[in-house]
Amino acid sequence: MSQKLQPVILSGGAGTRLWPLSRRAFPKQFHNLVGELSLLQATAARCDGLNGCEVAAPMVVCNEAHRFLVADQLMQSGRPAGDILLEPVGRNTAPALTLAALRARAGGEDPILLVMPADHVIADQAAFEQALLEGLRHAGQGRVVTFGIVPDGPHTGYGYIRRGEALGEAAARLDGFVEKPDRATAERYLAEGRYLWNSGIFMLGAGRWLELVRRFAPEMRAAVQRAHDGGQADLDFFRVDAEAFADCPSDSIDYAVMEPLSREGDACVVVPLDAGWSDIGAWEALWAVSEQDEQGNAVHGDVFAHDAHGNLLYAQSRMLAAVGVRDLVVVETPDAVLVADKSRAQEVKRVTEYLDEQARGESEFHRCVHRPWGSFEGVDQGPRFQVKRLTVKPGATLSLQMHHHRAEHWIVVSGTARVTCDDKTFLLTENQSTYIPIGARHRLENPGTVPLEIIEVQSGTYLGEDDIVRFEDVYNRDSGSA
Repeated sequence: MSQKLQPVILSGGAGTRLWPLSRRAFPKQFHNLVGELSLLQATAARCDGLNGCEVAAPMVVCNEAHRFLVADQLMQSGRPAGDILLEPVGRNTAPALTLAALRARAGGEDPILLVMPADHVIADQAAFEQALLEGLRHAGQGRVVTFGIVPDGPHTGYGYIRRGEALGEAAARLDGFVEKPDRATAERYLAEGRYLWNSGIFMLGAGRWLELVRRFAPEMRAAVQRAHDGGQADLDFFRVDAEAFADCPSDSIDYAVMEPLSREGDACVVVPLDAGWSDIGAWEALWAVSEQDEQGNAVHGDVFAHDAHGNLLYAQSRMLAAVGVRDLVVVETPDAVLVADKSRAQEVKRVTEYLDEQARGESEFHRCVHRPWGSFEGVDQGPRFQVKRLTVKPGATLSLQMHHHRAEHWIVVSGTARVTCDDKTFLLTENQSTYIPIGARHRLENPGTVPLEIIEVQSGTYLGEDDIVRFEDVYNRDSGSA
């Protein structure tokens, strides 16, 4: 156990089954669904109290669009990432882990990797740590460890792991993976007692993984190596070579390596994990892990319930009243409302499919859109005008930019703004305003120590977010990018 443990957080999911709360630009791992921390922050904190080994700062693999969310949330929780590795395109979990293993070995060390999805809930921290210590014992011997969730029912939404012969008191040889079963098969698995849910959590040496992926998926190994070698640092992030990574085959850790390796004796080990785990894959799962009232309702926000039983009632911006209803999911956000039978929560993805077919933005963005400098929220819009509320973080700076099709009026609600408009730079305080003409080079900064609140009125022939030409940007963004 003298080797360093390197947590690797895979944060590539979109969480479409938790729409309208989870959206592609701000998916479920960034939300505080259970407790005060977001799921990402809770995952990063999961190894804080582990005794018996040195634990490195977490490494996160995420897509480029979420890079500033990851950095901000880890910084806010007091756990800045050791590395934030950016995937230019999604290629599933095996290439992501290969990239993390290469990066972990770049400094000359060969740590043991603890691979965790960013969007899981684990209620029993002590049980989790005990399972990790058991896993470390086997990973230190060159084995590949996966953690199987002790099932509490015949769930048909998870893949299963079959245990083989015991390897000590807790671990067992991994005898095989099984796809999501039907109800009768899941009940048989539960009765047999040999089957565990596939958690997607793994532990193994970085060098060991690279050796295995070279053996079982050589094209993947070579493509990720090229992408890593052609990469470069960018602020807090590591950008891989986009063309090389796009050439990489897409495959999961299970299919690429674990399944063929599981046929080779005790090279693969499964450690049971009974720690109040959930992947919060749908609204019903969130209801199950949430605190419930005497009528079985899980309530969030400004909610009134009368003669209501077994519901998930989630309000973000308005009062939600539920009367005489049972086993429903009702989720209110500023721009959308979901009402669904709790037993059919998996079908919520049909909503996002419809939104995408109709080219509607509600599957991608919330009304409040996060940016590295803060956020903006739509207040009103109509033909040739749009009103937004901007919140700029203390010390943050928007890019020096211009627009071809719109002019902007800025009104300071609170805080102090430093404004650049062509060759002029000046300060604005509360109740002061300024006008930015079409084509003017302009920049907004918050030089203060409190958030800057601005009302922005846009007017023009085209008001899309892609009408941005950037000349300078402290966040290294291209024109039109987030």
